Amino acid sequence: MNFVKTVSVDNLSIRAYNDETELAQNAAQIGQTYLQAVLNRKQIAAVMLATGNSQIQFLKALIALGGIDWSRIIFFHLDEYLGIQAKATGSFQYYLREKVEKQVNSAYFNYIQGNAPEPIAECDRYAKLLMAQPIDLCLLGIGQNGHLAFNEPEVANFRDPHRVKLVRLALTTRQAQVNQGYFPHLEAVPQYAFTVTIPMLASAQKIICLAPGQSKALIIKKMLTDAIAPTCPASILRKCPNATLFLDTDSASLL
Repeated sequence: MNFVKTVSVDNLSIRAYNDETELAQNAAQIGQTYLQAVLNRKQIAAVMLATGNSQIQFLKALIALGGIDWSRIIFFHLDEYLGIQAKATGSFQYYLREKVEKQVNSAYFNYIQGNAPEPIAECDRYAKLLMAQPIDLCLLGIGQNGHLAFNEPEVANFRDPHRVKLVRLALTTRQAQVNQGYFPHLEAVPQYAFTVTIPMLASAQKIICLAPGQSKALIIKKMLTDAIAPTCPASILRKCPNATLFLDTDSASLL
């Protein structure tokens, strides 16, 4: 392992690497070892997947490693746009189908249906699936405003009574989707989305949070040095001994 530095902030473990490739490779090895251990003690493991550019190298590395019986893995995901078609290239269902489902032979993939005709009923349906299958591993990224999944600073609730809810997306979040190439222009990005809530994702047995890149440097500094508060949703990870934050030299540059 070639991590540059390991530290802790409150209950959160942090690993910093020279670059994103090194980060992704080591995080994948940690994820592989953990899932193998889970499958050694029970028949089925549940994994909640994140999307976005921070996950791409990691997912490729994890799948390429092999050594995981994917037929015993049930997948969930963190969020989805309201009203989007499953086949739309900007949807998270499309992202995960292309990058994960088509690459492995999993037991089952539980998708949030963005175009469900009754969105509130879809929240309830997905919440019941999550209640029935505790999450063994949750993968996360961090938005430039500190959001986890689509728990934006304006709507994040560390004591949220819901497991899944509908939220309005921040303008910065919608613009980031354009900047990363998932939508052609701001008007094409949905204004609302489904999201798994903070208490639900924090309940996972293990959390791997990937935050590489210079664009994350400011929010990482805020997350780790300011007060733990919903104004920076990712700061809640400092209360999670089950979480590890993976940084590269760029995202750790202001620490």
